[in-house]
Amino acid sequence: MKKKFAMVVDSSVCIDCKACMASCKVEHGLPRGYWRNWIKEKSPDFSMGKNTYAHYQPGGCMHCDNPTCVHACPSGATYKEEETGIVQINKDMCIGCGNCVVACPYSARYRHPTLRVPDKCDYCQDRLAMGLQPACVDTCPTKARVFGDINDSESEAATLLKDREWVQINTEPEDTDPNMYYLADTEPMDWPGEVEYPAAHATMTRLVNPLFKVAVGLSALGAAVMFIKQITSGSETSGHDEKKEEA
Repeated sequence: MKKKFAMVVDSSVCIDCKACMASCKVEHGLPRGYWRNWIKEKSPDFSMGKNTYAHYQPGGCMHCDNPTCVHACPSGATYKEEETGIVQINKDMCIGCGNCVVACPYSARYRHPTLRVPDKCDYCQDRLAMGLQPACVDTCPTKARVFGDINDSESEAATLLKDREWVQINTEPEDTDPNMYYLADTEPMDWPGEVEYPAAHATMTRLVNPLFKVAVGLSALGAAVMFIKQITSGSETSGHDEKKEEA
């Protein structure tokens, strides 16, 4: 069975310590002023008297099943891994158009000020490869974030979704079907916005996709020609050597 990584959030235990944000920033060496995750705050309603409380809501890339960022990418640089469900960015294929940044209704992406390509949460790929949890999950003192494969019925994340009520932060008019789940009583606040594709998206998709495919095809053809030349050159050299030995 394919894996489906997801984040389950219990905002009721979030204390706004921002350890998740700090650990993520250090782990990935993010530029000043930019973040891969965040904590939103809802102002207390003091009309509730002694029941007044502050509400903090952790967030980040939702690794959606219907990711608008993938649909908006004209070069195929942004894609969803079939094996894990993680939305990834191939920065070598990225043309830096910024369509995906605009198309994400959760504002989970930013354009790196130096590299000029988009960046976002990738569930700490290097840590996952070593069998570790994402940095934000590992450092949360109250365990407000729970990460795991929800296709694995034995995982903590899957168990929480089975035993508790939860909500997703859905979008209009196109439902992204996000893979960040908020447990009951931690309902979403004033986000996200509506799904909105850049005006140039359709034109860029029509132009860039064919050009990119042509470029890949030409590269493959060039590699094949070079390979054939090397084989031919090797055969000719071998023939010359044999003639020298006969002489």
